[in-house]
Amino acid sequence: MNSVELIKKICKERKIPISRLERELGYGNGYIGQLKKGTIPSDRAIEIANFLEIDLSYLLSGGDKKTEEPALTAKDERDIARDLDRIMGEIRRGDDGPLYYNGMEIDDASVNLLQNAIEYALRETKKENKVKYNPYKNKK
Repeated sequence: MNSVELIKKICKERKIPISRLERELGYGNGYIGQLKKGTIPSDRAIEIANFLEIDLSYLLSGGDKKTEEPALTAKDERDIARDLDRIMGEIRRGDDGPLYYNGMEIDDASVNLLQNAIEYALRETKKENKVKYNPYKNKK
């Protein structure tokens, strides 16, 4: 399935007339149907993905859900560990004072949970940035 077919399929499922999509995005009447071979200019693809509230990569892949997540390299793992150690060191030392939640100082179990959440956030951010700033570098 190409991108144009995917747009038509999503519009049909959501009961959105193609003419409404074209009108609201400021395209000419019949623009979507006239696209050759399912290729869409990048600026228009972004607008359409935002309008339909779908991921741009999903639209450009024609609905192929097999988008690979970039793997973290050994350097990425070291960067994450270094950043996590720095952040948790500052929290445990209390550089800016003890950490409080709802007026109560956070106990060690909660600090460990916080560490897990921060590590997860660092990992996901690293993966997102690989895709966002180097989209073609990590493809095979």
